[in-house]
Amino acid sequence: MVAYYTDEFVLPLPDGHTFPMTKYSRLRELVVSEGIIDAGDLRVPEASTREQLGIVHTPRYVDAVIDGTLDAVEQRRIGFPWSPAMAERARRSVGATVAATRQALIAGASANLAGGTHHAFPDHGEGYCVFNDVAVAARIAQREHSIGRVLIVDLDVHQGNGTAAIFADDASVFTLSLHAASNFPFCKEQSDLDVELPDGTGDLAYLAALDDALETAHHRAKPELIFYVAGADPYEGDRLGKLALSIEGLRERDSRVVDLAARLRVPLVLTMAGGYCADVNVIARIHANTVREAANQTNQ
Repeated sequence: MVAYYTDEFVLPLPDGHTFPMTKYSRLRELVVSEGIIDAGDLRVPEASTREQLGIVHTPRYVDAVIDGTLDAVEQRRIGFPWSPAMAERARRSVGATVAATRQALIAGASANLAGGTHHAFPDHGEGYCVFNDVAVAARIAQREHSIGRVLIVDLDVHQGNGTAAIFADDASVFTLSLHAASNFPFCKEQSDLDVELPDGTGDLAYLAALDDALETAHHRAKPELIFYVAGADPYEGDRLGKLALSIEGLRERDSRVVDLAARLRVPLVLTMAGGYCADVNVIARIHANTVREAANQTNQ
């Protein structure tokens, strides 16, 4: 399975540290060292263009990010300050999901080893999300590859509010979000199907809710393409999660989504989304398990 990575593009902060994205480089190491993906199948994506970003985002916002004219309020809402590296990484992250989508349409599945920036709206970013990579890739798939209906399965612990808002009035894209009810964003948008879970939800209750949600979603969506926003943050040890899934529970979660795509014979695009455990190796392990599930299915 081909996957795309952007961990070479780090975000320098004023204090000399880098934005905590070491999980992505660790993930890339894991998928190669454990034979999940061949090193030759890992690729650096091209940066998304202004025209591609403009399919979803407003021209003013695209120009502000690329040209460095975001104001202080916009930068605080995103969560980190503007820099040329920030703009480059944001564009590469979208480019990775666009490239993974094109590859999945050929091979059945592909992954962006980052991405899942589901809090980005057409005219602003928030929650560490600059541009909405899945939304841009979905639109390109529809416009350039004759994809009619898309299902977005968002299993990050936080609601995909930007994605929900972007596709609110579009029956061709079905948005499913399974998330912690009390977590960010505190003013939520309306997805096509929102499943809000109480704090402390563990494996059994989560997987039962997921089974019901996937059954409803695929019947209503009738998808020709599935995007999976596979956050690691429902993990019981996540600092920002509030749910209580085990590593095995998360692997079983992944298996259910991958199996659905295989059963429907629909291409699957993976993005990694959030993960905030203090131990970066745990986050990387959860993400690697996600990639392994899809790679195993692709190789069958």
